[in-house]
Amino acid sequence: MSARRRPAAHAAGAVVTFLVVGVAAVVGVVWFLGAQAPVRITQGCTAVLDGREHGLSTVEAGNAALITGISVQRGLPARAATIGLATAMQESRLVNIDYGDRDSLGLFQQRPSQGWGTPAEIMDPVYSTNAFYDGLVKVDGWQDMEVTDAAQAVQRSAFPEAYAQHERLARAWASALTGNSPGAITCTLRPVADDGPAGASAATGLTDLLMRDLGLPQDDGGSRIGGPRDDGAVPVDVDATALPYDDPDRAAWAVAHWAVATAATTGAVEVRVADQVWTRDSAAWTTLPADRDPRPAGQVRVLVGPDPS
Repeated sequence: MSARRRPAAHAAGAVVTFLVVGVAAVVGVVWFLGAQAPVRITQGCTAVLDGREHGLSTVEAGNAALITGISVQRGLPARAATIGLATAMQESRLVNIDYGDRDSLGLFQQRPSQGWGTPAEIMDPVYSTNAFYDGLVKVDGWQDMEVTDAAQAVQRSAFPEAYAQHERLARAWASALTGNSPGAITCTLRPVADDGPAGASAATGLTDLLMRDLGLPQDDGGSRIGGPRDDGAVPVDVDATALPYDDPDRAAWAVAHWAVATAATTGAVEVRVADQVWTRDSAAWTTLPADRDPRPAGQVRVLVGPDPS
Protein backbone atom coordinates (compact mmCIF):
# COMPACT_ATOMS: atom_id res chain seq x y z
CA MET A 1 0.00 0.00 0.00
CA SER A 2 2.82 2.46 0.83
CA ALA A 3 4.42 1.79 -2.58
CA ARG A 4 1.22 2.75 -4.27
CA ARG A 5 1.00 5.99 -2.33
CA ARG A 6 4.50 7.12 -3.24
CA PRO A 7 3.72 8.25 -6.84
CA ALA A 8 0.68 10.18 -5.62
CA ALA A 9 2.81 11.88 -2.98
CA HIS A 10 5.41 12.76 -5.61
CA ALA A 11 2.67 14.19 -7.84
CA ALA A 12 1.22 16.28 -5.02
CA GLY A 13 4.67 17.61 -4.19
CA ALA A 14 5.24 18.53 -7.81
CA VAL A 15 1.96 20.41 -7.94
CA VAL A 16 2.80 22.34 -4.77
CA THR A 17 6.27 23.15 -6.11
CA PHE A 18 4.77 24.32 -9.41
CA LEU A 19 2.24 26.55 -7.61
CA VAL A 20 4.88 28.09 -5.35
CA VAL A 21 7.16 28.82 -8.28
CA GLY A 22 4.25 30.17 -10.32
CA VAL A 23 3.09 32.48 -7.55
CA ALA A 24 6.64 33.71 -7.00
CA ALA A 25 6.98 34.41 -10.71
CA VAL A 26 3.72 36.35 -10.79
CA VAL A 27 4.71 38.34 -7.71
CA GLY A 28 8.07 39.07 -9.31
CA VAL A 29 6.45 40.31 -12.52
CA VAL A 30 3.98 42.48 -10.60
CA TRP A 31 6.82 43.90 -8.50
CA PHE A 32 8.89 44.58 -11.64
CA LEU A 33 6.02 46.26 -13.45
CA GLY A 34 5.11 48.24 -10.34
CA ALA A 35 8.70 49.39 -9.95
CA GLN A 36 8.83 50.50 -13.58
CA ALA A 37 5.37 52.06 -13.89
CA PRO A 38 5.17 55.81 -13.23
CA VAL A 39 3.17 56.86 -10.20
CA ARG A 40 0.15 58.93 -11.21
CA ILE A 41 -0.51 61.76 -8.78
CA THR A 42 -4.10 62.75 -8.08
CA GLN A 43 -4.09 66.54 -7.94
CA GLY A 44 -6.07 68.48 -5.38
CA CYS A 45 -5.93 71.11 -2.64
CA THR A 46 -7.09 71.29 0.96
CA ALA A 47 -7.70 74.02 3.49
CA VAL A 48 -7.62 73.12 7.18
CA LEU A 49 -9.78 74.81 9.79
CA ASP A 50 -10.30 73.58 13.36
CA GLY A 51 -8.40 70.41 12.53
CA ARG A 52 -10.66 69.46 9.63
CA GLU A 53 -9.61 69.29 5.97
CA HIS A 54 -11.81 70.76 3.24
CA GLY A 55 -10.80 69.64 -0.23
CA LEU A 56 -11.18 71.24 -3.65
CA SER A 57 -9.96 70.37 -7.12
CA THR A 58 -7.21 72.55 -8.55
CA VAL A 59 -9.77 74.34 -10.77
CA GLU A 60 -12.05 74.98 -7.78
CA ALA A 61 -9.09 76.14 -5.67
CA GLY A 62 -8.02 78.61 -8.36
CA ASN A 63 -11.51 80.08 -8.52
CA ALA A 64 -11.67 80.23 -4.72
CA ALA A 65 -8.42 82.21 -4.80
CA LEU A 66 -9.93 84.64 -7.31
CA ILE A 67 -13.21 85.12 -5.41
CA THR A 68 -11.38 85.68 -2.13
CA GLY A 69 -8.67 87.82 -3.72
CA ILE A 70 -11.23 90.22 -5.16
CA SER A 71 -12.83 90.59 -1.73
CA VAL A 72 -9.39 91.48 -0.38
CA GLN A 73 -8.84 94.01 -3.18
CA ARG A 74 -12.13 95.66 -2.28
CA GLY A 75 -11.18 95.89 1.38
CA LEU A 76 -14.05 93.63 2.44
CA PRO A 77 -13.87 91.47 5.59
CA ALA A 78 -13.27 87.72 5.39
CA ARG A 79 -17.01 87.24 5.97
CA ALA A 80 -17.65 88.51 2.44
CA ALA A 81 -15.35 85.85 0.99
CA THR A 82 -17.09 83.15 3.04
CA ILE A 83 -20.45 84.22 1.63
CA GLY A 84 -19.06 84.47 -1.90
CA LEU A 85 -17.45 81.04 -1.77
CA ALA A 86 -20.52 79.34 -0.27
CA THR A 87 -22.65 80.92 -2.99
CA ALA A 88 -20.38 79.85 -5.85
CA MET A 89 -20.07 76.33 -4.40
CA GLN A 90 -23.84 75.94 -4.48
CA GLU A 91 -24.39 77.62 -7.82
CA SER A 92 -21.57 76.16 -9.93
CA ARG A 93 -19.34 73.97 -7.75
CA LEU A 94 -16.77 76.78 -8.11
CA VAL A 95 -16.41 76.14 -11.85
CA ASN A 96 -16.98 78.86 -14.45
CA ILE A 97 -19.60 76.96 -16.44
CA ASP A 98 -21.30 78.30 -19.58
CA TYR A 99 -24.69 76.71 -18.88
CA GLY A 100 -27.31 76.53 -16.15
CA ASP A 101 -30.99 76.87 -15.36
CA ARG A 102 -32.63 78.90 -18.13
CA ASP A 103 -30.04 81.57 -19.04
CA SER A 104 -27.91 81.25 -15.89
CA LEU A 105 -24.15 81.38 -16.47
CA GLY A 106 -20.78 81.48 -14.73
CA LEU A 107 -19.49 81.03 -11.22
CA PHE A 108 -22.55 82.59 -9.61
CA GLN A 109 -25.11 81.46 -12.22
CA GLN A 110 -26.13 85.02 -12.94
CA ARG A 111 -28.82 85.62 -15.58
CA PRO A 112 -28.49 88.19 -18.38
CA SER A 113 -32.29 88.41 -18.46
CA GLN A 114 -32.25 89.54 -14.82
CA GLY A 115 -29.89 92.44 -15.44
CA TRP A 116 -26.62 90.85 -14.29
CA GLY A 117 -24.83 91.74 -17.54
CA THR A 118 -24.22 90.31 -20.99
CA PRO A 119 -23.32 86.62 -21.36
CA ALA A 120 -19.72 87.59 -22.15
CA GLU A 121 -19.51 89.78 -19.06
CA ILE A 122 -20.98 87.13 -16.79
CA MET A 123 -18.56 84.51 -18.13
CA ASP A 124 -15.68 86.79 -17.05
CA PRO A 125 -15.04 85.56 -13.48
CA VAL A 126 -13.67 88.94 -12.39
CA TYR A 127 -16.80 90.73 -13.61
CA SER A 128 -19.19 88.17 -12.13
CA THR A 129 -17.43 88.16 -8.76
CA ASN A 130 -17.49 91.94 -8.55
CA ALA A 131 -21.15 91.89 -9.57
CA PHE A 132 -21.88 89.52 -6.68
CA TYR A 133 -20.05 91.71 -4.17
CA ASP A 134 -21.76 94.82 -5.59
CA GLY A 135 -25.05 93.17 -4.70
CA LEU A 136 -23.86 91.92 -1.32
CA VAL A 137 -22.67 95.27 0.03
CA LYS A 138 -26.06 96.79 -0.80
CA VAL A 139 -27.79 94.36 1.56
CA ASP A 140 -28.42 96.13 4.84
CA GLY A 141 -26.73 94.29 7.72
CA TRP A 142 -25.18 91.56 5.55
CA GLN A 143 -22.15 91.20 7.85
CA ASP A 144 -24.35 90.02 10.72
CA MET A 145 -26.57 87.71 8.68
CA GLU A 146 -26.34 83.95 8.46
CA VAL A 147 -24.32 82.98 5.39
CA THR A 148 -27.34 81.42 3.69
CA ASP A 149 -29.49 84.50 4.31
CA ALA A 150 -26.89 86.90 2.96
CA ALA A 151 -26.35 84.74 -0.13
CA GLN A 152 -30.08 84.48 -0.73
CA ALA A 153 -30.52 88.25 -0.41
CA VAL A 154 -28.24 88.62 -3.45
CA GLN A 155 -29.11 85.54 -5.48
CA ARG A 156 -32.88 85.16 -4.98
CA SER A 157 -32.55 81.40 -5.38
CA ALA A 158 -35.41 78.93 -5.56
CA PHE A 159 -33.52 76.92 -2.91
CA PRO A 160 -32.64 79.53 -0.26
CA GLU A 161 -31.43 77.08 2.38
CA ALA A 162 -28.99 75.28 0.08
CA TYR A 163 -26.08 77.68 0.68
CA ALA A 164 -25.76 76.64 4.34
CA GLN A 165 -24.33 73.21 3.47
CA HIS A 166 -21.16 74.84 2.10
CA GLU A 167 -20.48 77.19 5.01
CA ARG A 168 -17.74 75.17 6.72
CA LEU A 169 -15.77 74.66 3.51
CA ALA A 170 -16.24 78.32 2.59
CA ARG A 171 -15.06 79.48 6.01
CA ALA A 172 -11.95 77.29 5.82
CA TRP A 173 -10.91 78.61 2.42
CA ALA A 174 -11.85 82.22 3.17
CA SER A 175 -9.92 82.16 6.45
CA ALA A 176 -6.78 80.79 4.78
CA LEU A 177 -6.93 82.94 1.64
CA THR A 178 -7.38 86.11 3.69
CA GLY A 179 -4.31 85.20 5.74
CA ASN A 180 -6.12 84.44 8.97
CA SER A 181 -5.05 80.77 9.13
CA PRO A 182 -1.28 80.46 8.48
CA GLY A 183 -0.10 77.26 6.80
CA ALA A 184 -3.64 76.07 6.17
CA ILE A 185 -3.67 75.52 2.38
CA THR A 186 -1.68 72.79 0.69
CA CYS A 187 -1.90 71.28 -2.79
CA THR A 188 -0.76 67.95 -4.17
CA LEU A 189 0.34 68.57 -7.76
CA ARG A 190 2.10 66.76 -10.56
CA PRO A 191 5.59 67.94 -11.53
CA VAL A 192 5.71 70.84 -13.97
CA ALA A 193 5.51 69.32 -17.45
CA ASP A 194 8.32 69.84 -19.92
CA ASP A 195 5.91 71.78 -22.12
CA GLY A 196 4.30 73.61 -19.19
CA PRO A 197 4.93 77.15 -17.95
CA ALA A 198 8.61 77.88 -17.52
CA GLY A 199 11.06 80.70 -17.09
CA ALA A 200 10.15 84.30 -17.77
CA SER A 201 6.81 83.43 -19.39
CA ALA A 202 5.71 81.57 -16.25
CA ALA A 203 6.82 84.43 -14.03
CA THR A 204 4.92 86.97 -16.14
CA GLY A 205 1.84 84.75 -16.05
CA LEU A 206 2.02 84.63 -12.26
CA THR A 207 2.38 88.42 -11.90
CA ASP A 208 -0.52 88.96 -14.32
CA LEU A 209 -2.69 86.69 -12.18
CA LEU A 210 -1.55 88.48 -9.02
CA MET A 211 -2.73 91.73 -10.55
CA ARG A 212 -6.06 90.22 -11.60
CA ASP A 213 -6.88 88.49 -8.31
CA LEU A 214 -5.21 90.61 -5.64
CA GLY A 215 -4.55 93.89 -7.44
CA LEU A 216 -0.79 93.70 -6.91
CA PRO A 217 1.07 95.39 -9.80
CA GLN A 218 4.36 94.22 -11.26
CA ASP A 219 6.62 96.88 -9.82
CA ASP A 220 8.26 97.90 -6.55
CA GLY A 221 4.81 98.26 -4.99
CA GLY A 222 3.77 94.70 -5.77
CA SER A 223 5.73 91.91 -7.45
CA ARG A 224 9.21 91.77 -8.99
CA ILE A 225 10.55 89.11 -11.35
CA GLY A 226 14.13 88.06 -10.64
CA GLY A 227 16.77 86.58 -12.91
CA PRO A 228 16.50 82.91 -13.93
CA ARG A 229 18.44 80.31 -11.96
CA ASP A 230 20.76 77.79 -13.55
CA ASP A 231 17.91 75.28 -13.79
CA GLY A 232 15.63 77.76 -15.56
CA ALA A 233 13.33 78.43 -12.60
CA VAL A 234 12.54 82.08 -11.93
CA PRO A 235 11.89 83.72 -8.53
CA VAL A 236 9.09 86.24 -8.09
CA ASP A 237 9.27 88.43 -4.98
CA VAL A 238 5.93 89.79 -3.79
CA ASP A 239 5.46 92.72 -1.43
CA ALA A 240 2.23 91.74 0.29
CA THR A 241 2.18 94.95 2.35
CA ALA A 242 0.57 96.58 -0.69
CA LEU A 243 -2.66 94.77 0.28
CA PRO A 244 -5.18 96.76 2.34
CA TYR A 245 -4.12 95.10 5.61
CA ASP A 246 -2.59 96.60 8.75
CA ASP A 247 -0.87 93.29 9.58
CA PRO A 248 2.06 92.42 7.26
CA ASP A 249 2.17 88.80 8.45
CA ARG A 250 -1.49 88.27 7.60
CA ALA A 251 -0.96 89.94 4.22
CA ALA A 252 1.99 87.67 3.48
CA TRP A 253 0.00 84.53 4.29
CA ALA A 254 -2.86 85.74 2.08
CA VAL A 255 -0.42 85.96 -0.85
CA ALA A 256 1.37 82.71 0.03
CA HIS A 257 -1.87 80.73 0.19
CA TRP A 258 -3.02 82.33 -3.05
CA ALA A 259 0.26 81.21 -4.67
CA VAL A 260 -0.25 77.60 -3.56
CA ALA A 261 -3.93 77.54 -4.58
CA THR A 262 -3.07 78.78 -8.09
CA ALA A 263 0.14 76.76 -8.55
CA ALA A 264 -1.46 74.30 -10.95
CA THR A 265 -2.02 77.23 -13.33
CA THR A 266 1.12 79.29 -12.73
CA GLY A 267 3.67 76.49 -12.50
CA ALA A 268 4.80 77.54 -9.02
CA VAL A 269 7.10 74.93 -7.50
CA GLU A 270 8.01 76.65 -4.23
CA VAL A 271 6.45 79.30 -1.98
CA ARG A 272 8.33 80.90 0.93
CA VAL A 273 6.80 83.05 3.65
CA ALA A 274 8.27 83.89 7.07
CA ASP A 275 10.20 80.73 8.09
CA GLN A 276 7.89 78.38 6.17
CA VAL A 277 8.19 76.83 2.70
CA TRP A 278 5.78 74.86 0.53
CA THR A 279 7.08 72.80 -2.39
CA ARG A 280 5.44 70.59 -5.00
CA ASP A 281 7.72 67.80 -3.90
CA SER A 282 6.62 67.89 -0.25
CA ALA A 283 3.01 69.05 -0.86
CA ALA A 284 3.18 70.54 2.64
CA TRP A 285 4.39 73.51 4.65
CA THR A 286 7.67 72.88 6.44
CA THR A 287 10.10 75.01 8.44
CA LEU A 288 13.03 76.39 6.45
CA PRO A 289 16.43 74.81 7.12
CA ALA A 290 18.61 76.68 9.60
CA ASP A 291 20.94 77.88 6.83
CA ARG A 292 18.14 79.72 4.99
CA ASP A 293 17.00 83.08 6.27
CA PRO A 294 13.27 83.63 6.80
CA ARG A 295 11.46 86.04 4.52
CA PRO A 296 11.01 89.55 5.94
CA ALA A 297 7.58 90.43 7.33
CA GLY A 298 5.09 91.01 4.54
CA GLN A 299 7.31 89.45 1.86
CA VAL A 300 6.71 86.28 -0.16
CA ARG A 301 8.94 84.54 -2.68
CA VAL A 302 7.41 82.28 -5.33
CA LEU A 303 9.59 80.09 -7.55
CA VAL A 304 8.07 79.22 -10.93
CA GLY A 305 9.20 76.98 -13.76
CA PRO A 306 11.06 73.67 -13.71
CA ASP A 307 10.84 71.54 -10.61
CA PRO A 308 14.02 71.73 -8.52
CA SER A 309 16.14 68.60 -8.98
